[in-house]
Amino acid sequence: LEENRSEAAHFGTILEDVVAQEFTRRTGQKVKRRNAILQHPEYPFMLANVDRLIVGEKTGLECKTASEYLKSEWEGEEIPAPYLIQCQHYMAVTGYDAWWIAVLIGGNKFVHKKIERDEEIIQYLIKLEGNFWNNHVLQQVPPTIDGSDASTDLLKTMYSEGEPESEIELPLEADMLLEQLEQAKQEEKVASERVTELENRLKAMLGKYETGLANNHMVTWKNVTTHRLDSTALAKDHPDIYQKYLKPSVSRRFGVKAV
Repeated sequence: LEENRSEAAHFGTILEDVVAQEFTRRTGQKVKRRNAILQHPEYPFMLANVDRLIVGEKTGLECKTASEYLKSEWEGEEIPAPYLIQCQHYMAVTGYDAWWIAVLIGGNKFVHKKIERDEEIIQYLIKLEGNFWNNHVLQQVPPTIDGSDASTDLLKTMYSEGEPESEIELPLEADMLLEQLEQAKQEEKVASERVTELENRLKAMLGKYETGLANNHMVTWKNVTTHRLDSTALAKDHPDIYQKYLKPSVSRRFGVKAV
């Protein structure tokens, strides 16, 4: 997963130039890099590292790449909410009037749209970011733990390794959380079985065909070839090579059992 993320970031950086050049070709607007971290003049905690600024205007350009599977998010006037907020943040920091966003979808479809400055959203962002800065960053108080990737990554960073054979008495709240966890797991199981059932019914409709067309959707069930290292056979046939390239790693496995 980490390798896939780093590859996506790598190619995203390479394709940023391609997207910027195509934006200039299609619109005639020249763009320039701003090789500096920009800072809001009144709220120093608000920073921005913008992709491009448009020459001669108080506007900027955000360059994106997107998967073919996400093309519906860019149809018509639609712009994914995180990118919309990102551009409004840039306008808050720079004081600019508008921001363009250009995206290369699936490597072969180019879309560019203009986002006008929205003072209501900007004031909300200033309040939200100010609250996070003052109440969490300066106070060194982590935000409320939830189900987001950010919370998961934070816990992995803060508590990457446990102390062997250590034990702690949990607060009373833990029993309530455990009951909710058990209920959530049951609901997840039912939902997962329902998803599998619906997928299987569609697979039966496809049969030997890789692609099926419905009124509003395209369904695929394609052949995928993967090459995995047979570590068991390698350890048996070439134990010296196996040991040489064996890299130990430490992670934490969460579990619950009745006592």
